[in-house]
Amino acid sequence: MIDFSQIDKTIHEKGRLSIMTLLASRAEPWPFQDLKAELDMSDGNLITHLRTLEKAGFIAGEKLTGDGRPQTLYTLNKEGRKAFEQYLSILAQILDLGK
Repeated sequence: MIDFSQIDKTIHEKGRLSIMTLLASRAEPWPFQDLKAELDMSDGNLITHLRTLEKAGFIAGEKLTGDGRPQTLYTLNKEGRKAFEQYLSILAQILDLGK
């Protein structure tokens, strides 16, 4: 029996799941502008989801300043990767029920 209460509600929301999926897809940090373009989200919507994921301790943002425009890079941290893998494991269990 699957314990559906184990589904992480922070990750389960469509926008945050999309962000977590992109961040998990590569080891290099994602610039805010690349996330925005890939997910087709407004600045405000993306920032809100990123803040929620940061507050949950799943991602980290690093602000870079230099000669050009300042940018913020986001990465999935160790705790976030563990939570994302656990989330996917529960989904896999759900898929297996249909086989």
